[in-house]
Amino acid sequence: MGDNVTKIGFWGVRGSTPTVDRANWRYGGNTPCLELVIAGGTRIILDCGTGLRGLGNRWIQTYGSKKPMEAHIFLTHYHWDHIQGIPFFAPLYSEQNRFYFYSFRSEHLGRGSLQRVLEAQMAHPYFPVDVSVMSAKREFFEISGGDKLEINGTKISARWLNHPQGCLGFRLETPCGTIAYTTDNEPGVPALENNLKELAAGADLLINDAQYSPEQLAGPRKGWGHSSWLHGVRIAEEVGAKNLILFHHDPDSSDQVVDELLREARRKGGAVWAAAEGMVLSMSKTGVGVALPTARSGQRRRTNFKARVTGYDENGAPFEEETMVNDLSLQGAYIHLHSIPRLQSEVTVVMEASLGGEEHEIHLRGYVVRREQGPEENLTGVGLVFTEEIDYEAPPESK
Repeated sequence: MGDNVTKIGFWGVRGSTPTVDRANWRYGGNTPCLELVIAGGTRIILDCGTGLRGLGNRWIQTYGSKKPMEAHIFLTHYHWDHIQGIPFFAPLYSEQNRFYFYSFRSEHLGRGSLQRVLEAQMAHPYFPVDVSVMSAKREFFEISGGDKLEINGTKISARWLNHPQGCLGFRLETPCGTIAYTTDNEPGVPALENNLKELAAGADLLINDAQYSPEQLAGPRKGWGHSSWLHGVRIAEEVGAKNLILFHHDPDSSDQVVDELLREARRKGGAVWAAAEGMVLSMSKTGVGVALPTARSGQRRRTNFKARVTGYDENGAPFEEETMVNDLSLQGAYIHLHSIPRLQSEVTVVMEASLGGEEHEIHLRGYVVRREQGPEENLTGVGLVFTEEIDYEAPPESK
């Protein structure tokens, strides 16, 4: 990778417990794990939820089992959803690899908390083998709120957040911009709110806990240690964070629920995104680029359907446009538009199709996952994932 780009890959974005519900497939069901590849090649992992398994497998596929791997791993805290992936991280089982772990000393575990947590979740009778089978070199470092360190030119600050049994948030100042990672935090404690604001101040990316709705946070989920999209929007606006990433989605929040939370957040203004597995953010001096996972594995067909597309462009203005659907699958479509719809926004597609010799309209909701330059200068290629078919009944003809 070039020396002027930092990439952030999302391998797990779900909170509390992994889920394989069909209703959650678009945003993903693995628990928290982020991969940062800093300009210059330094690798940093934030949290080790079940998404860590996929990251490890990708590394093995990409670099093979012979090339040494090295990474710095920061754990925000020790709850299951942030450590579950460690036993399944394949690079830990190769002796040529080296990993540096960082987290705090728990008042419940005492000295060596981080190493003890790693050993305990693989102890009998919870796991078939113990940590002795992990042959990679491992070093453990205890850090605390207020600590600062530097790794190959990236300055990292830690602050305490409000979460049961303790949690750290991190600010990473890379050569290409600043990332604030503030998951698992409940608003309401002034001193810890100030910590959050310090971490997020002027950040290019604020990756913030948004597990609950404001209503849940004010009611049955108060005290569980999480936040809402509304609190994240307010913090981002107050401290001047340039991009807000809604993170740590509730396992019971379907894709449609997350879509609605994102719409509510965007109505308040600002650049807001919902974290999704496979999402990659590219950060450079020119700004932040967003790439979303696309669903192109289904059987595709070349088609020639007329379609009417409505939605909102990247400035929030509504548009309606006629186009042709020439590339179609059961999961989505690829079209060309003069308008430029916003990534992670909803569009409605009305396709005209001939079925049984009769003309019919098919009404579908879609989700924008891809944008690129089209075949002509004034056209944008747009990749859509269909989210549902809309029940539509034409109004009766007037007599």
